[in-house]
Order: sequence, then C-alpha cells, then structure tokens
Amino acid sequence: MTHTNRLAQEKSPYLLQHAHNPVDWYSWGPEAFEKAKKENKPIFLSIGYATCHWCHVMERESFENESIAKLMNELFVNIKVDREERPDVDHIYMTAVQAMVGGGGWPLSVFLSPTLEPFFGGTYFPPDNRYGRPGFPTILQEIARMWREDNQRVVEWGAKIRKALQENSAGSSDSKKLDDEALPRVYTQFEESFDAIDGGFGGAPKFPRSESLSLLLRIHRRTGEKHALTMVQKTLDAMARGGIYDHIGGGFSRYSTDSQWLVPHFEKMLYDNALLAKTYLEAYQVDKILCGRL
Repeated sequence: MTHTNRLAQEKSPYLLQHAHNPVDWYSWGPEAFEKAKKENKPIFLSIGYATCHWCHVMERESFENESIAKLMNELFVNIKVDREERPDVDHIYMTAVQAMVGGGGWPLSVFLSPTLEPFFGGTYFPPDNRYGRPGFPTILQEIARMWREDNQRVVEWGAKIRKALQENSAGSSDSKKLDDEALPRVYTQFEESFDAIDGGFGGAPKFPRSESLSLLLRIHRRTGEKHALTMVQKTLDAMARGGIYDHIGGGFSRYSTDSQWLVPHFEKMLYDNALLAKTYLEAYQVDKILCGRL
C-alpha cells in the first residue's frame, strides 16, 4: 500500500525519505503541538539525518511496518526532525536523553508531553522484544498506558527533567576560571585511557576526538609535558594511516568500528572533518613532520 504523509511538503532530504511511511508524521511546529494539546496525547519525537545507518534500519523495521505505524498513529502525535536542519531541537532533546539514560545517539527517540517536556527516551528500538529488552511496540504501549493511568506522575517527571536541564544550562553559562589543578586532573584521565599501541583513547569503537587532541596540544605548550604531544602524534598518525581515513577521496569517517582505526563506519560528517582539519593544522605547527602525507 502506498502512503503519503505531511513530510512530502518538506524540503529536507531526510524528511522526504519518510514521506511515504504509513506513520502520520508531522514536522516540528505549531500544527503538531496544537494537536497534542487538543487531544491530550503524548508526542513521539524521532530525530535523525540522511546518512544515519540505524535511522534507516528503524525506518525499515518500524516506521514502514503497518501494524507498528497504526499503534503510533492511535497513541501518539508523531514528529520527525532532521538534526541537520534543526540542530537546536536535537541539542535540547539529546541532552535530555543523555541525562535520563546515560547516553545518546541517532536515531534519537524521545517521548514528550504536549507541552514538549521529555519524560522518556532512547535511541534505536528493535521492532520486537529481543535479548530480554522490550521492542518498540511494547514501549509504545507501555508509554501510552503510563500516560493514561499515571498522567500526573509522568507530567511531574517531565517538569523535573526540564528544570534540571534549565539549571544545568544556566550553570554552564557562568564564567568561571579553572583552578590550577584542573589541567593535571584532565591530563591524568587522558593518560589512563590512552591506547599506547594503536593510539586514541579507550577501545572499540574509536572516535576521532579532535577537541581532546587539541586540548593535549595546549597542555603540552603550557606545561612542556612531552607525553601529551606523544599521545597526539601517535593518534593522528595512526588515524591518517588507517582505514578511517579515505585514502582516495580524502576526509575521515565518523568513527572506526575496531580499535586499530582499520574498519570505518562509512559516513563522513562535515563537522568532524572541520574540527580534525583544525587539529591536524595545530599539530603540524608543533611537529612539521607529522601529517605530511595528508
């Protein structure tokens, strides 16, 4: 059966990819918000982007599934957002989900009150119960049940999350000077997680942590700590030699699926490569031998 929903009127390539889902998608805006308030329905907010692998998996498994779409349409007002079109919306609800479950990613799946307060969230949900974890239909039904039977508690929980996020945002905007012990503490954390064999920090998957490497360069410049520079040199050189770097077309993939930088996750993000270009340039200013092959 061929479906066409409201997203067919959008310009975003990501939203247009979902224009023929049986889900009654709305874009982010007053029409969806007013419907949720009028019908007193919770909102299911799904955020992703055009090159996101698991976004497409969840679409194929759940959003193109007639029975799951029917549940979504009956129980929720469903909103689809392109994170590259609305990074402000993505940032707010990614922060909320990270606070609720300790991590985040895309697709970002968030349940909101009609007043847009998040009360439950996660990332990819499978189409059925697996490995002792609930599938997406089970989650939809349980969230809807909680909204009907324990509405006040859900609303209060959402309000607490909103207040916590507001307080955190206000605190982060305060201008405070770092004390003299801050950099040594940060440096120790880098040393403890550094992979002396393959470069980078921690194990698989490995991300090109450009901000961390730039900070280590500043620690080296400020303190003269040679190992700070060594960690940067080892990591940037291993990345440039590895499969995470596109030796034909240039640019770095989002992350390496292994700990040796060999097998990339095949998508390139503009913001990753912009930050890495800056980090490699800063490293070249310190060590002109490094990065010559790039």
